[in-house]
This record gives sequence, structure tokens and C-alpha cells, in this order.
Amino acid sequence: MPYVPVTALKDYVGKELGCSDWLTIDQDRINLFAEATGDFQFIHVDPVKAAQTPFGSTIAHGFLSLSLMPKLMEDILILPEGVKMVVNYGLDSVRFIQPVKVDSKVRLKVELVDVTEKKPGQWLLKATATLEIEGSEKPAYIAEPLSLCFV
Repeated sequence: MPYVPVTALKDYVGKELGCSDWLTIDQDRINLFAEATGDFQFIHVDPVKAAQTPFGSTIAHGFLSLSLMPKLMEDILILPEGVKMVVNYGLDSVRFIQPVKVDSKVRLKVELVDVTEKKPGQWLLKATATLEIEGSEKPAYIAEPLSLCFV
């Protein structure tokens, strides 16, 4: 992750911070997520039945694609120098635009939207995170993650 002086954090507001590498969403990953969450809806885990839907194949769970955000964001998000810990503070909004079909490649584009000092030594970073699907004009989702940094 890129580190900057606390005094420079606000200089990045309104700027695109970059994109992650592409990640393939294969059926094994989808099945493992189904196992972890107990969500075995056929559209995710049954390729034969899913082929009969308008999607034509299985699709990733929306929350699977959302759960990839911290990993995909780790080399992109700007953090204050001297940060001791960063915690997930939640999401201001999430909109799932279109599903991620099995074997699609996705990547996360991140823009810093706001920086607020909540308490001395605690900085709240708000971003816009867009999960792009290779070859598609529409993203899988647009979300506003919040990260609380302790300096």
C-alpha cells in the first residue's frame, strides 16, 4: 500500500488511486463461497440448470464479489504514514449493476472520495470502488467502502 504523510491525505481526494490486477472468478471459488456461506442457490453452483437462465452460466454470489474488495484494494488505497491498524468501518452504499459470470476476469478501480479525522490519530477514508468485468462496459458493482486508520 502507498503511504503518505497524514497532512497529504486530503490531496488525494477526488483522484483515482488505480486499479488492481485482474482476477479470474472460477467455479471453484464460487463453490467455496457457497460452502462458507451456505448459499447453494442453483444459479451459483449448478452449471446445467444455470445454463438455462438468461445468464447462460453460473454467476458469482454478489457478496463473493464484494468480499474480494479488501484484497483487491490492498495495493491501491492510500494510507497515512505510521498507520498501526486499518479496520473495515463499513460501506455507505453498494449497488450491484450486473452479475459476474463464471470464468470472468474482474478488477477493482478505486477513487478516494473523502478523508475525515474522527478523533486524534483516527482517520476515516471513504472511497468509491468499482468492480470492472473484463470486456464489459458495465461494472459488477459500485460501492463506497469506509476504512478507519489508526495512526
